[in-house]
Formats: sequence, structure tokens, C-alpha cells
Amino acid sequence: MNAEKAGTVLAFDFGEKFTGVAIGESSIGVAHPLGLIAAQGSAARMDEAAALVSEWKPGALVVGLPLSMDGGEHELTRRCRRFARQLEARFKLPVKMVDERLSSAAAEEALGAAGKGGRKHKLRVHQVSAQIILQSYFDDPSTP
Repeated sequence: MNAEKAGTVLAFDFGEKFTGVAIGESSIGVAHPLGLIAAQGSAARMDEAAALVSEWKPGALVVGLPLSMDGGEHELTRRCRRFARQLEARFKLPVKMVDERLSSAAAEEALGAAGKGGRKHKLRVHQVSAQIILQSYFDDPSTP
């Protein structure tokens, strides 16, 4: 495991309406859903991220990178990359981008299997997606 993976890591599943957040400790390599940022504006979203960074004091941040199934980029990919750059500039922490293809589908499946699926639990999908993104970061030692 490289040095940047040491300590607490916060992960974000960036979305236009909601951004899911997960947390994990690299020493044990296990991610947990943490919460949801409901702010839609860039400044408000960054303020909520700042509160999380202040509370949890992570050594690194991870942001899910939404790509098309063929690996291509689209508008949300560009917005997500901008969010990652803003996090890096504001908090002076390493920010890693992790391919998040199918993370939402996997989150919906996991919640459904736990009896937490459907409309009533729809907002949980974002946090569980962030958890899946962070877990994939922990699980892949080749992540730069």
C-alpha cells in the first residue's frame, strides 16, 4: 500500500443533486457509508465537504469518476473532475479518481438484498455507491 493510502480516507460519489460520502481507514481497508451532501451549488457542496474534512481529518480523498460503459467521458465526468480539483486545491490533500462504472447498480443491488431497496431508501444509494468506490480504492493496490 502506498504512503498516500495511509490513514483515514473520505470518498465522494459526486452527483448533480446529491453527493454520497463514505469513510474508511486504510490500515484495515474497509469502507463504510457516512452520509449525504444535499447541497447542489458548488460553494455549498464545498462547505459541507469542508465540515467533513475538518471533523474526520483524512489523509486522502477519493472521488468516483463517472465514465460511459465504453470508458468515454461526458458532461458529468467533466464536472466530477472539476469537483476533484476544487477539493485538492482547497484542502491540500491528495485526491484520487476511481472508476465508478456500475457502482450505483451495485449499491441498489446491495440495498435490495438487505431489504433497504426501493423509493423509501433511494437516498442511501449515493452513500453506498461512495462506499463501493472507496472499497475499490482500498482493494486495488495499483491505484496511483
